[in-house]
Amino acid sequence: MSNRAPGSRFETGMTTRRSVLGDAHVDRAGANTTDFDRDFQTLITESAWGTVWADDTFTKRERSIVTLALLAALGHHEELAMHIRATAQTGASEADIKEVLMHVAIYAGVPAANTAFKIAKETLAGMKAG
Repeated sequence: MSNRAPGSRFETGMTTRRSVLGDAHVDRAGANTTDFDRDFQTLITESAWGTVWADDTFTKRERSIVTLALLAALGHHEELAMHIRATAQTGASEADIKEVLMHVAIYAGVPAANTAFKIAKETLAGMKAG
């Protein structure tokens, strides 16, 4: 598993992951990887980042919008904050985030959107503060 040729799905995934989440986040994730979760990290790098996010059918902005909607609707709060921070790299705007959460309110429920708006406000404020 650790012998990967350049241009492999893993390498594509790492490139894509870095372009969306930033080097600091990916470096932290790598530094925190242990033998216990190494296979999981490989799985998400190859499948989520090397396959889904690397596909050019949607733009990174469009993928970001879809991802935010799903994370908010499913209540994955930690991942939601991370992907809101990623909008700095994907091109999804604050207006996009607001519209996504309005859709979540209608299609997934007001409580899910209420929590997501709170997380988005805190995350966006943190991003503006630097």
